[in-house]
Amino acid sequence: MNQEKKYYVYEMNGVTLQIISVIFLIIMLFITFYFSNEITMTDKDFELIFLLIIPYLILHELLHSLAYVINGAKFKNITYGAHLEKGILCCLCKQNISKRNILISLLFPFVIIGVITYIIGILTNNTVLIWLSILNISGCSADLIMFLDLLKLKDFEYSEYDNPMAFGLYTNKDLSKTKLFGLKYIKQTKELEKHNLKKVSISKTSIILFIIFIALGIWLIFLI
Repeated sequence: MNQEKKYYVYEMNGVTLQIISVIFLIIMLFITFYFSNEITMTDKDFELIFLLIIPYLILHELLHSLAYVINGAKFKNITYGAHLEKGILCCLCKQNISKRNILISLLFPFVIIGVITYIIGILTNNTVLIWLSILNISGCSADLIMFLDLLKLKDFEYSEYDNPMAFGLYTNKDLSKTKLFGLKYIKQTKELEKHNLKKVSISKTSIILFIIFIALGIWLIFLI
């Protein structure tokens, strides 16, 4: 029976996502060695992959936001964050959007800089592009799990908020008993906490890790 619309909040299960991510990585390695068993990684390839992986993952989040905006979200309601202590870079859309919008947004980076770039890498024998694509696909575990979970639900609006590991489904249907793979039901609420409106949020741990990463990158460029 339909009732007053509420937000049903789900949180990602970090352990499940990590396991799925490793499974994706193993599958992609098997596929890669099957189609390109002569591909080898040189020291130069490793340097480029190391230097490009963070920008590549940032591009992943920018593609999420591009898909949000293309499909009707307002750019002012989109925020970006780096919380590497939790293992995530994030793009949050803090407004209610349609099922179509979120499904397209979830798949956008996976297809553009995962599947398509991987195929190009295989066809051109580009080791760097292949590995960047594999790492991106492996990192899409949360996106793909959410896509499959949300695909089977009906009549809802999607919204993210100040918690980068959770989201809300706004509907008048009772989802409190609905189990979604890789996601944990938290609560139902009339409003989501959207008070942290900083456009870009970077944790102190992330800043330290970025500095270390840049220092290692400089070391690789000049000393190897």
